[in-house]
Amino acid sequence: MKMDSTTKFAGRCLCGEVTVSVEGEHDPQPGACHCRMCQRWTGGVFLAFTAAAEAVTVEGPVRHFQSTPFAERAFCGICGTHLWMRNTNNPAAEYDLMAGLFDATCEWPLRSEIYTDKAMASIRLEGDHKRKTEAEYEGSNPHVN
Repeated sequence: MKMDSTTKFAGRCLCGEVTVSVEGEHDPQPGACHCRMCQRWTGGVFLAFTAAAEAVTVEGPVRHFQSTPFAERAFCGICGTHLWMRNTNNPAAEYDLMAGLFDATCEWPLRSEIYTDKAMASIRLEGDHKRKTEAEYEGSNPHVN
């Protein structure tokens, strides 16, 4: 299926109890993060795409974890599948949805990569996409320090 920034699609957690639907504005290219927090959360690399809050519908037993003063991470309350990260300082904030939940994302090219200097040796991503080191990313996003 050819995707654009408004195509409707849905995904689910490993056990199928949580479903996430996207209908509306989203970025059909995921970004990758190699910071230590994301490595610990995912076991390797955080790979997610953004979707407008009003475009996302979630059903099922979702649990939340306040991972920083400004962000939460969500997961299925039954199987533990990671679902999203979201800015909690802004109720209308976009979702950073885990790309692996959705079959539709399998052909999407990588948009960007941050904390490239922190990437695990076993997870070095190739391709022609935007890259930022820890210093470059935190220099333009002082709220993450």
